Amino acid sequence: MYSLKYSAGTSRLFSTSVSKRPSVVPWISPHDYIKAGSPKPDPPTEPSDTVTETPKKSKYISHELAITLIKREKDPNRILDIFNKVAHQKGFNHNHSTYSVTLHKLARLKKFEDVGSILYQMTYETCKFHESIFLDLMTHFSKSSLHKRVLDMFNHIHPICREKPSLKAVSTCLNLLVETNQVDLARTFLLDTKHAFDIQFNTCIFNILVKLHCKQGNLEYAVEVVKEMKLSELSYPNLITYSTLMEGLCEKGRLEEAINLFEEMVSKDQIVPDALTYNILINGFCRGGKVDRAMKIMDFMKKNGCDPNIFNYSTLMNGFCKEGNLQEAKRVFNEMKDVRLDLDKVGYTTFINCLCRGGKVDEAMVVLKEMEEKGCKGDTITFNIILAGLCRDDRTYEAFEMLERLPHEGVYLDKSGYRIVLNSLCKIGDLQKATELVGVMASRGFIPHFATSNELLVDLCEGGRVVDAAMVLSVLAYMGFNPEPRVWSQLIEVLCRERRLLATFELLDSLTEDVKDW
Repeated sequence: MYSLKYSAGTSRLFSTSVSKRPSVVPWISPHDYIKAGSPKPDPPTEPSDTVTETPKKSKYISHELAITLIKREKDPNRILDIFNKVAHQKGFNHNHSTYSVTLHKLARLKKFEDVGSILYQMTYETCKFHESIFLDLMTHFSKSSLHKRVLDMFNHIHPICREKPSLKAVSTCLNLLVETNQVDLARTFLLDTKHAFDIQFNTCIFNILVKLHCKQGNLEYAVEVVKEMKLSELSYPNLITYSTLMEGLCEKGRLEEAINLFEEMVSKDQIVPDALTYNILINGFCRGGKVDRAMKIMDFMKKNGCDPNIFNYSTLMNGFCKEGNLQEAKRVFNEMKDVRLDLDKVGYTTFINCLCRGGKVDEAMVVLKEMEEKGCKGDTITFNIILAGLCRDDRTYEAFEMLERLPHEGVYLDKSGYRIVLNSLCKIGDLQKATELVGVMASRGFIPHFATSNELLVDLCEGGRVVDAAMVLSVLAYMGFNPEPRVWSQLIEVLCRERRLLATFELLDSLTEDVKDW
């Protein structure tokens, strides 16, 4: 029997040869092999009544985490689910912050019934609430035209917050009602609030009253309010007071009274006007056809250390444009560049409008290109002005091509742009292009003007394009258009006269189905 002896060199050789041979099973030493081959003891048996796995405890959700989760959520049902689940945690009670963020999210999503339910729940809570919740809800209800609910939110402040509404709450509610022309509600609210809470009005509330009277056209009442303000130290008129009354006077064409009020503000009350106040006067004189006076106000503005802004220059440009003085409009535009004003869409669009109204559409296109090169992208108003300028300049086909091209350049117009070009095509009598454009408009969800649609259908019938007329009517009817009776009768009459009975029946069937859907 041979005895196998290993030398150092032999072991190195063996290990080298083994390393070169690929093997799926790893090499195991004899000692490890013996250990591996020895029988393993049986694992200890566990009693059947012991639990092998303990369930994990659910993570406690703090107020801060609940607020974060609700803020991230966009589904109102999930918001309510989070709101209700965290309340079932032991030791958790909702506070002002969790209620506030929940109500804000639900109001933004217009889930006003859920808002009402949570407000009802708040009446039974013992935590301290702040009126900021209700100021936020007032704004949401005002945007949704639920004006009486704005008053309801104000009336919730006292019972839920358990304190008298602040002057800020009063002014917020009153201003929202005035801004949305809810004059009667505003007047009732003011009288009820003053009687219920014995509130001393401050300058802010009086300013809203001045705005209320100006909106109604009761300038004499507005003047009386200002006189009353001057008798009180707590509510003395400020810049907003004078600016609001001056704007009301300018809108009524009482420009001299507005100037006198301006001088009284500056000389007697030592109130320094800002660019917005100057713009009220500039706009008033421009609208009144007195651009020379508007320019003098601009000069006075510069001499008294108030630099004109983009809105002042744009207003003056518009004034010159309405007078047909394109040369002066250009001078104002160039002055804006000279004083290094950062021209935005307002400035560029105003000048483009001046050029188009003056018949200088090509120059307007050059300005549009300059505008885009400076990274100031035109909006729908800008392009609608260009389209209208082209159509006025008998360049309707260029406008039509631009209309087709713009979506491919990332510019998406509103219905006004399409209607401008369609009206022009109908005016020049190109019924083929007009029919094509109606199809494009329908595919993009736009419907022509009611009058334009009726006239187009009549023109198609009178031009012998009965099939096109039937097709256009079917498309428009699908989008909710109901033609005038004369158009119905004329179209059916022409179809029958040309012995297109099948087309007539199909048209009547489709229109009847559309009427049923309405």
